Amino acid sequence: MIDFNNINYLKTGNPKQIQAFEVLTQNKILLNLAEFNPVLVGTIPINIDIENSDLDIICYWKNKADLIEKINAFFGSKNEFQIRETLINNQETVIANFKINDFEIEIFGQNIPTKNQNGYKHMLIEYEILKVKDENFRLEIIKLKQNGYKTEPAFAYLLA
Repeated sequence: MIDFNNINYLKTGNPKQIQAFEVLTQNKILLNLAEFNPVLVGTIPINIDIENSDLDIICYWKNKADLIEKINAFFGSKNEFQIRETLINNQETVIANFKINDFEIEIFGQNIPTKNQNGYKHMLIEYEILKVKDENFRLEIIKLKQNGYKTEPAFAYLLA
């Protein structure tokens, strides 16, 4: 089982995972967010990403203003920076987006421990499914995503 709480697994992954590791470490993205228990989630960690997949980082805030302040301080000058607050599943949520090198990065923060957030839970379930399925299944997920499917509906479609 991969320890998704430590991005070192990316160092020995595919070329995009290696590049993601370099971007995250060289720019100290997770280090700068350390007090918010950041975890990289989504398609890149489990090798079902497509060309325009972003780096999704979930965070756990106890004080929303602290997260917003840190995001603005560390990433506010990055290309295409945006930050907003919204409600997702009745949870106050902070979402920031920006670009570094060829990666779009999304920081997603809620007042929910990262391991209890849906993004983390979904990734773990998808990872477990990928482990028991064959390589063709993984490639079919990617093909569906390239044809416009979101990740969860792609899994649902293939699993009937």
